[in-house]
Amino acid sequence: MNFSRPALRLFALFSLASVAFAAQPIDAPLISIDELKPGQRGEVWTVFRGSEPESFSVQVTGVLRNALGPGKSLIVCELTDERVQKMGAVAGMSGSPLYVEGKFAGALSYQIQRFETVRHAGFTPAADLDEVRDRAALPPVLGKVPSPITAVPDSPYRSLQPVFTLGGLSPGVADLFAPQFAALGLNATALGGSTQSAASTTGSQSGAGGISPLRAGSAVSVALATGDITLAGTGTVSRIDGDRVTAFGHPMLTLGEVELPMCAADIITILPSQMQSVKLANTGAVIGTITQDRLSAISGTLGPGPAMTSVEVTVRPAHREPRTLRFSVVRHQQITPMVVASGVTQAILGTNDAGLAKGFRLTSNIRFAADSTLEFQSLYAGPQGFAQGLNEFVQGLAANLQNPYAKTFPEHVTFTIQPLETNPSVTLDLFQLSRTTVSAGQTVQATLAWRDWQGAAHREVIDLAIDPAWTGKQLEVILAPGRALDQLTGRPRVIAASELRSFDAYLAAMRDDRAGDGVHVAIVERAMLFSDQTVATPDAPGSIERIARGADEARFRRREAVLPLWEKHLQPGKIFTTIVRRPLLVVE
Repeated sequence: MNFSRPALRLFALFSLASVAFAAQPIDAPLISIDELKPGQRGEVWTVFRGSEPESFSVQVTGVLRNALGPGKSLIVCELTDERVQKMGAVAGMSGSPLYVEGKFAGALSYQIQRFETVRHAGFTPAADLDEVRDRAALPPVLGKVPSPITAVPDSPYRSLQPVFTLGGLSPGVADLFAPQFAALGLNATALGGSTQSAASTTGSQSGAGGISPLRAGSAVSVALATGDITLAGTGTVSRIDGDRVTAFGHPMLTLGEVELPMCAADIITILPSQMQSVKLANTGAVIGTITQDRLSAISGTLGPGPAMTSVEVTVRPAHREPRTLRFSVVRHQQITPMVVASGVTQAILGTNDAGLAKGFRLTSNIRFAADSTLEFQSLYAGPQGFAQGLNEFVQGLAANLQNPYAKTFPEHVTFTIQPLETNPSVTLDLFQLSRTTVSAGQTVQATLAWRDWQGAAHREVIDLAIDPAWTGKQLEVILAPGRALDQLTGRPRVIAASELRSFDAYLAAMRDDRAGDGVHVAIVERAMLFSDQTVATPDAPGSIERIARGADEARFRRREAVLPLWEKHLQPGKIFTTIVRRPLLVVE
């Protein structure tokens, strides 16, 4: 059969189009790195817009043996497709499956250079992906949650980090937390969205709700928070085996064993950049659980999502209806307090409500299993006062949310923000004693003078009755906020789990904090404190200490601190920031 030249050209174009838009391989067999040869053509499947994967062409350049460590090689391919050659490998494409000769070769995962004239990319071999997939089928190993591992900045291979997006936070609040998220390896951007809300429920990938079934090349998100506040990293599915999903082709945060929500994702568009192009995505409903975050990939199973800590933040303005943010957070010692704090900050700083300008009371209630709860209150002199004390708030929240015992992470955390009628901040003018040397049985008067936020002067006189048992002691009278006095009296800011014998003892120790508002006046003496489960005994005999330490070295501590002989809480509802110490000598 003979064809005219125009017909041949048309046939050739049709043939090329057929190759470019060939059907995606289903249940493709694996091709090993030993079978790959330079010049072989391949196709990579990913989502450019929406939720349907499309293919783009690549050419195998070669294999970098042991590039990522012993036995961990990297497939290098030239990005021959015109669309991708212009913008390079895109953050959010990580995990996109590579097929060579119809066989599954690996997943797009690494950026080789940033400003090369011909674009290349690195692909994690299929065998390494399967290694992570097989770990996902094993029962989880309980233990301490590992810390995130951040990327090495000078590494010649840069993993295509998932696009971490913050939803539900104003740009100002996102900027406040950007350095703290970055320290955890989360280079989050506010350029993202979420189709979730407080009413979202955990579902499966086959549920109604318009969720497209996942397949290799589909966009997928791994969430750290879901609901009114969303924090998620978006990448691409590499392979699906039954209900097991392998994605990303590189670690998310290198957390190891995890329990993180796997979510549907919808790609809005791709933003090209000479530095690093990124996908803009909306995070969708929970469709499963990620259980492995390893060097070569992340992996998990479709179905129900993991257990998370639910959070509610309610602002109760004086003359308006309350407004509440509701979201859920993954259970992780470092990530959880950061995300929870960002939600509280959004409720305070990210609205048009001026009712908090004079100050507010923040009440937190942390509920663990078996109805065990912790409750705390703090005063702030308006949103700016809260912003200035944000680091301290995050540190305190981390101490309260820490998980010193297996399976005891908080189930529910609520915050109530109540506006104050007047600004609670005060300025200390004077704290003095009527005498610094006093006889046993006498009374010393302590005078406290301060000015409120409008400059009005106030004064209070406190009678200090001198106990005869203090005779001959060199004492101090301390005026300090509750948290500062806690530290002076030897209470650690963070309590180690090894110091306690039970979760009930942990809760009791956490409840033992002094009130955070007002100011405390205390008569103290210096002493060596020997503590058992954070309960201190002054000047314990050496024999008792030796016996105790022999039984359980980690549970006991010995430290120098001040021991309160008498104390009183003054001016609740005010904010004092000054610490004053005055000497006091008791004589016969």
